[in-house]
Amino acid sequence: MHAYTVQIRDRQRGTTAIVQVPADQYILQTAETQAVTLPFSCRNGACTTCAVRVLAGELHQPEAMGLSPKLQAEGYALLCVSYPRSDLVVETQDEDEVYELQFGRYFGKGKVRVGLPLDED
Repeated sequence: MHAYTVQIRDRQRGTTAIVQVPADQYILQTAETQAVTLPFSCRNGACTTCAVRVLAGELHQPEAMGLSPKLQAEGYALLCVSYPRSDLVVETQDEDEVYELQFGRYFGKGKVRVGLPLDED
């Protein structure tokens, strides 16, 4: 099986990792086996924690339920369910930014705030 070179730029940490990923393996899982720590949560393509922006190259992500077809067409991907189809350069994204792009139109009142006390009657 052919392996591709995947360069992962981690915006939050200011680091870059280069991993070799076989075409039949998920990028996130393979990166972890090569001692690269990346953000993730569900590992099922249902959230946006492992979202990246594809800067160069192609990947295949048939199980990326957490990203709309529109965001996928704009170059976003979920590493937990992505297979490389060429050498790649990707950049991690802020989960809240991607979530807002994905679902922001549904939340007219802004972001949900956590930790506020409930009104007591």
